[in-house]
Amino acid sequence: MNAQAQILFLLAQTDPESLREGAQLAGEARMEEAVPALVRNMAVPHIGVQEAVDHALRRIGGASVVHAVIPMLRSENVPVRNLAMDLLRELGKSDIASLRELLQDNDADIRIFAADILGSLQDVQAVAPLCAALLHDPEVNVRYQAAVSLGTLAFSEAARCLNSALGDEEWVQFSAIEALTKLKDSSSTSAMLKALDQASDLVASTIVDALGEMGDLKAVPLLLRRLDSSPTPLGNKIVKAVLNIMGPRSISLLGRKDCERLRGYLPSALEDEDPDVQDAAVKGFAALGGQEATLHILRHAAKLRSEEDAERIAMAVEALIQIGHTPELDKALREGDDQTAQIALEALIHADGAAAVPLLMEIFWTRSRDMQRIIIMELAGRAGSEHEDFFLNLLAQHNDGTVLRGALLFLGRKGDPERVFVPITRLLEHPYNDVKDAALEALIAMHTPRVQEYFKSLLHDEDMVCRMMGAYGLGFFSIADTFDDLSLALEDESAEVRKVAVQSFGRSCPLTEDCLARVERKLNDESSEVRMAVFDAIGLCSDERYVNSLLMGLSDPDPWVRIRCAERLGENKITRAMEPLVGMLEDENPLIVIKVVGVLGMIGGEAAFRALLPLLDHADKDLREAAEEAVNAIHRQAGE
Repeated sequence: MNAQAQILFLLAQTDPESLREGAQLAGEARMEEAVPALVRNMAVPHIGVQEAVDHALRRIGGASVVHAVIPMLRSENVPVRNLAMDLLRELGKSDIASLRELLQDNDADIRIFAADILGSLQDVQAVAPLCAALLHDPEVNVRYQAAVSLGTLAFSEAARCLNSALGDEEWVQFSAIEALTKLKDSSSTSAMLKALDQASDLVASTIVDALGEMGDLKAVPLLLRRLDSSPTPLGNKIVKAVLNIMGPRSISLLGRKDCERLRGYLPSALEDEDPDVQDAAVKGFAALGGQEATLHILRHAAKLRSEEDAERIAMAVEALIQIGHTPELDKALREGDDQTAQIALEALIHADGAAAVPLLMEIFWTRSRDMQRIIIMELAGRAGSEHEDFFLNLLAQHNDGTVLRGALLFLGRKGDPERVFVPITRLLEHPYNDVKDAALEALIAMHTPRVQEYFKSLLHDEDMVCRMMGAYGLGFFSIADTFDDLSLALEDESAEVRKVAVQSFGRSCPLTEDCLARVERKLNDESSEVRMAVFDAIGLCSDERYVNSLLMGLSDPDPWVRIRCAERLGENKITRAMEPLVGMLEDENPLIVIKVVGVLGMIGGEAAFRALLPLLDHADKDLREAAEEAVNAIHRQAGE
């Protein structure tokens, strides 16, 4: 029995395995003689057989498959019919003539199937028969599907028949309008505008939306003329369409008269239930401008939900910025609720920042705490030194941490050091840590000799927190002026103070030899936090000494210090650290061993590879996986 006979034999069996094998072999051989048997087996109720048959028929392809599958469109078996549809959508180009004939079938369902399939072929030959079906088929569902398929094909040759279909039943009109929107053929603009006269409200709305998407400028004057005679919902759609066609930046090209007519319809569009229409109205107001436009946008934005409509609120703010500073913005800041005031504030800041400062100071005490927090941050960045009294008054009278931080931010950068020094230092004793931090940063920003002396005095305070602040602040001054004081802080009884002193030394890079030597002494500090700070400080200033210190740190009594040093050596790929790192694989702490395995993987090389191999079958799963990952990393590096 030859191969073809064997395939036909398998396809004649009843068991699924034989049928699957036969279908697979037929597909691989692209055996056209097997098509009738394959098509018969489409009805076998076995998913594996159906998939194999489907795959085989697609591989064979050609007119013979199309001709053989077409009768399966009449099957009462829904899965078989659906499979036939899918096959014909992919293979139908091979025999378009047979599919065209189906549009003349007596069965309306078959004609619907044929219209669907022709629409998927992406062949201009399908346009003429589909147009004929669209204009002459007696069944509305066939005409509907023909219009849908013509839209899917999107060939301009279909524009004329789709234009004619605008007078059909509503169901067909909708599909024709959607298809014309995809074609974007200029001949359709006049047809769609003409169809508005006889269209229902729903169809008319769809036509107007389509014209807006098509973007044909010749539709604009005709749409504008229809505004006065259109019901409110349709008029709102027309406004949106005109704005979409023109684009907000080109609205002024319409001329003063038409612009004012359009402006008169924008308030209604802004109240439309469709968010897209509302957004178009916002853009229209932004383009036309004016105080009244500001008022309408503010009222609209106040109704939006701050979280769900964040993007739309941002759009409203952009529109207000485009319009510019108007009295309505000032009024909203003075009298509006928090959301309205916040929107007005953001718009005003960007539209006219200079004008905003005195107004924000005027209204500050009348607004809620949340608004005050927003206002103070804007004022901190925009106010000038002449407004110093306002911020000093806040320090004396306000008790909100955010407001105080904003005031401190301003005073540290722009205040008169002599006037603001004492009020700022008082806040170093504030109960809120964030306010203390802000006061400390304000003093640092002032950077005067008086501030430096103040930080030095803090090093002798009984309060450990004060000594920490003193050590921290001195790190921002010249190390030549603060060396002795920071050296004193290095010997403080508090590990926290010593740690901050080390960090302050490190901030003064490049360090002199004396500074490095002084900091290195703390490698023997009793606090692991101080020792780690030393490693970091030296690392900022001296590569060679850093490596030597890290190597020393591998024998530190604290496991976290050892881990930190190992990781830094790995990040810098220090090969001379290999021997002590390999020795650490014998550490009793499993976490250290796993970390060192990863470090060896980062450094790489033959020695690391050999040291890690014995761990690939370790009993500890985590260690074994870490070793596998490290070995693979080294292997990849070697390959590269």
